[in-house]
Amino acid sequence: MSGKRRPKAIPFGKLAKEWKSDPKFVAEYERLGPVMELAFRLAEFRHKSGLTQAEVAKRMKTTQSAVARLESGKVDPGLKTLASYADAVSARLKIELVRD
Repeated sequence: MSGKRRPKAIPFGKLAKEWKSDPKFVAEYERLGPVMELAFRLAEFRHKSGLTQAEVAKRMKTTQSAVARLESGKVDPGLKTLASYADAVSARLKIELVRD
């Protein structure tokens, strides 16, 4: 073992519950809708894969800060980036249009 310690992770469900109890967060989440939904799904898949942002970044051949921006909803990723992220977390990208 290399002696490196993994950062202590806060369970995603706990964070999501905390965020969703904040009225300012909920208002902004609803305003951003699909962007925030995508950001949450990315972080959720990474968490379920047991990976850190740094590990996903390494698999994507990018930086941890780039992964953080994807998961924050601050960037509008292209399909190529989303496919690379999906591959990094051992998932498959599926695009779907639905009627309201």
